[in-house]
Amino acid sequence: MDKLCWIDIRDAGEAKAAIVAEAIHHRLDAVLADDVADLEPLPPTVRKVLFPQHRALPEDLSTVDIVIVDPAEHGEPAELSLRHPDVRFGRYVEIVDAATLDDACAAARTDPFCLLKFRDPTKIPLEIVIASAAKATGSMITQVADVTEAEIVFGVLEHGSDGVLLAPTGVGQATKLAQIAETKAPHLDLVELEVVRTTHVGMGERACVDTCTHFRPDEGMLVGSHSKGMVLCVSETHPLPYMPTRPFRVNAGAIHSYTLSANGRTNYLSELTSGGKVLAVDVKGETREVTVGRVKIESRPLLSVDAVAPNGTVVNLILQDDWHVRVLGPGGTVLNSTELKPGDRLLGYLPAEDRHVGHPITEFCLEK
Repeated sequence: MDKLCWIDIRDAGEAKAAIVAEAIHHRLDAVLADDVADLEPLPPTVRKVLFPQHRALPEDLSTVDIVIVDPAEHGEPAELSLRHPDVRFGRYVEIVDAATLDDACAAARTDPFCLLKFRDPTKIPLEIVIASAAKATGSMITQVADVTEAEIVFGVLEHGSDGVLLAPTGVGQATKLAQIAETKAPHLDLVELEVVRTTHVGMGERACVDTCTHFRPDEGMLVGSHSKGMVLCVSETHPLPYMPTRPFRVNAGAIHSYTLSANGRTNYLSELTSGGKVLAVDVKGETREVTVGRVKIESRPLLSVDAVAPNGTVVNLILQDDWHVRVLGPGGTVLNSTELKPGDRLLGYLPAEDRHVGHPITEFCLEK
């Protein structure tokens, strides 16, 4: 995983065993407890973190990997490390004012581990700590109330906290945490498609996808009529003679079209809604997940573009029949859709699997 996921079982109650089993199954980084006895049965695949808050520090720490201490209660981590050379020590800081914010910044810069609790809901103090510790080698773990907050904490300042500590209230939350921690978007192997024909197909509904991000000039969305072939539609970052650029928008295609979203799924353009997620894709096949701000569906004249891949796969894209609607070619060449002609080269993607309600599945499926 790209981010550290720690599970807090101090108040797990009867669900403790199930939560621990789920965390181990998803190979989360660590389980945190306030009693050594809760950590002893854990396998070596998960870090054992002791946080004896408001408790005395045990003398025997031989079964523990990391100990988080409050210096006011237990002493300085560096001094404790001298007494227990086989254990790594980290610092706990609760941020409530300017002085404790300074303590958190210092801990993030110097300690191998620091566990931070922010009393107030604003993320500005977290931004300050992240910026302060930008070049630090230690791991900063932020306590979160739920999975939704964990996702936000992972994205603060585009870097996020190194990890989070979540106290699940039931089974299933560790699974969701594992899913959002896998932040690396997939690389896609794009192919060159050769246009074979374009056809004016009359009126229909097309979707403009307005996102909450600035697209780069070589970036857009993959869109296609069939699940096994898509074309890279460019965003409106390039100048137009009659209207301002809208770098957050992709004039994507007819409402029936597929586009790629998170976790390898597809969505119809018609079902995208505010707050949903889609993949932005550049000409090198690098991707990132972006948030949908709105989808504008309007009746417009439509153009059907047929192209063929090197392996013979036929790809179709139906999009607005207008000069200012564009697609991307090799090297990031911007191509006006109404000027496409047989022999022109487009960039596209050929998913290997068919789709069932957006999920990839290997089965017989014929699309025409």
